[in-house]
Amino acid sequence: MKGTRHTAEQIIRKLKTAEQLIAHSKTVADVCRVIEVTQPTYHRWRQQYGGMQAEEARRPTQLEKENARLKKRWQKPSWRRRCSSPKGFCEAVGSRRGKLLSPERRCAAKRTSRCDRAVTVLQDRYRASERFICRVVGQHRSTQRHPVKIVSIEEGKLRNRLREIAAEHIRWGRRMAYRLLRREGWTVNHKRVQRLWREEGLQRPTPRKRKRARTADGSVRRHRAEHPHQVWAMDFQFDATADGRRLKFLNVIDEHSRLCLAIRVGRRCKAKDVVAVLEELTSLYPAPAFIRSDNGPEFIAEALRNWCEASTTTTTSTAYIAPGSPWENGFAESFNGRFWDEFLNTELFTTAPEAQILADRWRWEYNSIRPHSALQGRQPLEAAQQGAAA
Repeated sequence: MKGTRHTAEQIIRKLKTAEQLIAHSKTVADVCRVIEVTQPTYHRWRQQYGGMQAEEARRPTQLEKENARLKKRWQKPSWRRRCSSPKGFCEAVGSRRGKLLSPERRCAAKRTSRCDRAVTVLQDRYRASERFICRVVGQHRSTQRHPVKIVSIEEGKLRNRLREIAAEHIRWGRRMAYRLLRREGWTVNHKRVQRLWREEGLQRPTPRKRKRARTADGSVRRHRAEHPHQVWAMDFQFDATADGRRLKFLNVIDEHSRLCLAIRVGRRCKAKDVVAVLEELTSLYPAPAFIRSDNGPEFIAEALRNWCEASTTTTTSTAYIAPGSPWENGFAESFNGRFWDEFLNTELFTTAPEAQILADRWRWEYNSIRPHSALQGRQPLEAAQQGAAA
């Protein structure tokens, strides 16, 4: 599963949005939640692209395209003869004055001025009547005289906790926050959490993709996991570091408990590396009966088949999915979506070891803190422990 990385123009637009929010007294945590990146990534973007315009970031790309076009033309003998004179060179290159680029669309900031506060300030400064000041400002007198609602101590603590959850997990919504609050012992229902989440300005609607309909004729037959560590699923994801070099993530999960067993990060991952990860996992957990994966060259290699046949502790076998049918490996694809949305889209990596450390931290949070909707709000680690005890 491969996603798109932020381009330089997108980064500059997000930094412009962040500057506008900070100018309106927003904290860095709130700004990072709006632009959907972590705080280290935001500071790295500011250090690299701070003060640049979109046209300046687009200019190196345009120069590279122009150089490639000129190199391709220079290989033609007719074009070389044409460029022998200065006039012919200027006509061939096309060095004539063109239109200047149009200015970038400016995002209109939301009005954050408080009319009631303006009325009070103007009354104190000019000693005018409330009726006259409300007419000047455009504030209704009944609104001005409406008493401010006093927030209880318990609701204030709940609001602070919701803001903390939103700052720590920038891609979480109100449902995940509600499950976490219930796990922490808060006596609150989902309607109250939804109201406070909206009032605090934490609501972030996300586009939803349509799910592919499964076949109802029974043509897709899969091994259903009945207990933990019966079926493991593997899949690859790809990202890149800040210098553009590729990163390859190997994700291994348990289908019954949704427990993320391992996330291996490297520049490349061959079949022997997959076998090394499986050997390390079988030394920590019971070996599975089936390993589900796609038909990638790393998974159908002879080294993995030999490892499954030579395994003396279990009769592990591979359960390959049909080519071009990722929905048959639905548990791994669902995990990949969460991993990409909550981690890869919010982090900027500089080296592969740094990506490995951050991925291990996110895996621990996913297993032991994050409530899972398919597990009735339980964490994958808790579901695995309860399944093993049963």
